[in-house]
Amino acid sequence: MPFVESFLSTVKSNKSIMLDKSKHFRKTMGGYKWSGKDQFNFSEATPEQLTEVRDKLLKERKKRNIKLGIVLLVIVISIWIILSLK
Repeated sequence: MPFVESFLSTVKSNKSIMLDKSKHFRKTMGGYKWSGKDQFNFSEATPEQLTEVRDKLLKERKKRNIKLGIVLLVIVISIWIILSLK
């Protein structure tokens, strides 16, 4: 039966490909094994750096909220104008 033989050979080749990929993923930093060691060495942030980041994020959020408010206002006004013309 050629169909069964080709099916079995396809399954075997797919298994070998997947095994190769799983070995590759185990070698990466975020692999499957947990070594218990620190994988990343981040420096500690100073209070000044934290306040700078906080202020920057607050400014970005304020800008985004203003833009969102303007867009929503334009949409509401345009819908109101369209409905009032009918």
